[in-house]
Amino acid sequence: MSLTFTLDPAVTPDLRDGILDMWTDVSNGGGAVGFVPSVTREDVRPELVRHFVAMAEGRCRLLVGHDEAGEVAATAFFTFNTHRLMAHWVWLYTVMVHPRHQGKGYGRDLLSAAEGSARTFDGIDAIRLTCRGGLGLERFYGSCGYKEVGRIPDAIRVAPGEDRDDVIMLLPLGRAAV
Repeated sequence: MSLTFTLDPAVTPDLRDGILDMWTDVSNGGGAVGFVPSVTREDVRPELVRHFVAMAEGRCRLLVGHDEAGEVAATAFFTFNTHRLMAHWVWLYTVMVHPRHQGKGYGRDLLSAAEGSARTFDGIDAIRLTCRGGLGLERFYGSCGYKEVGRIPDAIRVAPGEDRDDVIMLLPLGRAAV
């Protein structure tokens, strides 16, 4: 079984609720997607609304993966740079696969679909993302072609006295030297 990916899907109540539920479940499962356990849907909702506002304003695009039952199973948000000297690369944010689908290769599928989508964006030569150190995420992204290009020690505070590195990863798309 594989996921069906859609770039820029219509934001319906089912999609909204599916992303909200997944983001909550991923966060509570220990996923590094902007929160630490334990969170509720109401904790996550304002952040999702910010993403939807950015989409409505054309600053952000959504890639969503649905499983065979039509349920939201994976997401990634592309955010475009507004600075004219950085408009040739995009950020990839909130990259997540629902915990019920972990270990099936869907994370690799999501990153491959994100790369394919980014290749269709005019003038985009690379994808940049950050990840929370200490969880092995940089190894996972590295195995998908991303290169670690920077690290800010202790930039992410998940709890008092518990800091993590902010790891900067880059995937050149092979159009121009990046």
